[in-house]
Amino acid sequence: MLKSLAARTALVTCIVAVLSVIVTAAVGIPLTATQANKAARQRLADDTKLTAELMRPRFNNTPRNPADEANVAKRLADQGIEVYLIRAGQPDRAGLPAGVVKLIAAGQNVDVRLARVGGELRLVAGRAIGKDGNGVVLAEVPPGGALARFAGQLWIALLAGLAAGLIAGPLLARRISRPIRNVASAARRLSEGDRAVRLSPDGPTEVAELAQAVNGLAAALATSEGRERDFLLSVSHELRTPLTTIRGYAEALADGVVGAEGAQRAGQTVLDEAERLDRLIADLLVLARLEAADLPIEVVEVDLTQLLATTAEAWGGRVAQAGLILRTELPPVAVPVLTDPGRIRQIIDGLLENALRVVPTQAPLVLALFPNAASASASIEVRDGGPGFTDEDLAVAFERGALSRRYQGVRKVGSGLGLALAARLSRRLGARIEAGHAPEGGAKFTVTLPLRSVA
Repeated sequence: MLKSLAARTALVTCIVAVLSVIVTAAVGIPLTATQANKAARQRLADDTKLTAELMRPRFNNTPRNPADEANVAKRLADQGIEVYLIRAGQPDRAGLPAGVVKLIAAGQNVDVRLARVGGELRLVAGRAIGKDGNGVVLAEVPPGGALARFAGQLWIALLAGLAAGLIAGPLLARRISRPIRNVASAARRLSEGDRAVRLSPDGPTEVAELAQAVNGLAAALATSEGRERDFLLSVSHELRTPLTTIRGYAEALADGVVGAEGAQRAGQTVLDEAERLDRLIADLLVLARLEAADLPIEVVEVDLTQLLATTAEAWGGRVAQAGLILRTELPPVAVPVLTDPGRIRQIIDGLLENALRVVPTQAPLVLALFPNAASASASIEVRDGGPGFTDEDLAVAFERGALSRRYQGVRKVGSGLGLALAARLSRRLGARIEAGHAPEGGAKFTVTLPLRSVA
C-alpha cells in the first residue's frame, strides 16, 4: 500500500491523466466520426456534381476535353472513389444497386447514402444527365476506416497522458508534501523541547493556517512552561520556608539550646509550620486531581444560608484574633442548591485565608449571600477592606502563582495556589467565580451557583 502523501499524489495524478485521455477520447471519437462522415458526404456530393458536368458532353455527343475527364478520373481514383457511367439506364459495369440505377434511369438524382456496391458497403451519390437515362454514380469507402485508425491510435495518447502524470505527479506531490513535512519536523522538535520553532506562514491558505497553528502552539507551550517554572520556584520557596523553620527549632531542641521554658513555644511554632506545609501539600494534591478530573464530588442538597452561617461561626475566633471585623450579610430564608458542601466550604475557606493574610487590623471582612430568582442563581461574596487588586491583577487573578510572583516582597503572599484551586473547584462544581473591587475598598470574590429547581 502507498502510505506517503507524495506517492498517493503521484498515483492520483497519473490516474487523472489517463482518465482525462479516456474521457476525451470517449467524447472526441463520436464527434470526430460525425464530422468526418458529414464532410465525406458533402465532398462526395460535390465530386458527383462536378463529375456529371464534366461527363455531360460525352453523353450529348458534343465536343469535350478528354484531358479534363482524365484528370477528374485520376483525382477520384487517387481518393479511392469509383466512377460508374450509366447510359440509357444501363451501367458501364456490374455492382451498382438496382435502386440507384433505376433512379438515374428515371432522370432523378441520388442523394448521398450508404448502399452495397459489389457486395461491400459504400457511400454512393448519383447525378442524372438529361432525360435519356444517362448519369454518373460515384462510390467510396465510408469514413469508418478513419474512425478505426483514430481509435487505434488512442493508446499513444494514453501513454502520453501516463508519461505526463509520471513526470508531473512527483513534482506536484513534492510541492504539496513539503510544507506538511516541515510541520511534522517542527512538531518533532517541539516534542524534543525546542520551543524556538517557528514556521513561515507561506503557501496555500490551509498550509499557512497550519503553520500559524504550530507557531501558536509553540508560543503557548513556551508561555506555559515559563509559568510552570515560576510556579515551581514559588512552591519550592513556600516549602523551604517552613522546613527551614522546623529544622532550626528541631536542631535547637536537639542541641539543648531551647530550655524547658521555651519548649512549648518551639513546639507550637513547629506545629504551625507543619500545618502550613500540610495545607500546601493538600492544595497541590487537590489541584493535581482536579487537572486529572478524578476529584470525587458528592452532590447533595445544601442550604447556603446555613452553610455560610456555620462558616462565619467557625472563622469568628480566628478573625477576631487577627484583629479584623467579620460581618455577614445573609438572607432570612433558606437558599437551597445542589452541590458538594465540602468543596464549597473549601472554596470559601481558601478565600478567607487569603483575606486574613493581607487585610490590615480593624478592616472589615464580609461573608455575604445574595439569591437571584430572576437568574435562578445564588451568589456567595467574600469581600474585604484590604489593599485589593488593580484592573491588571483581575485579569490574572486565578492563574497559578501570578499574583504571588507579582507581589513577592511587596506584601505578604502565599503559594499562589489558593485562587487557582478555587477557580478549578468552582468550574468542577458547575459554578462561576469572579474577582472584582469591593465597596469596602479591597478585593471581592463572587461564587455563583444555580439554585435547586423546584418541582
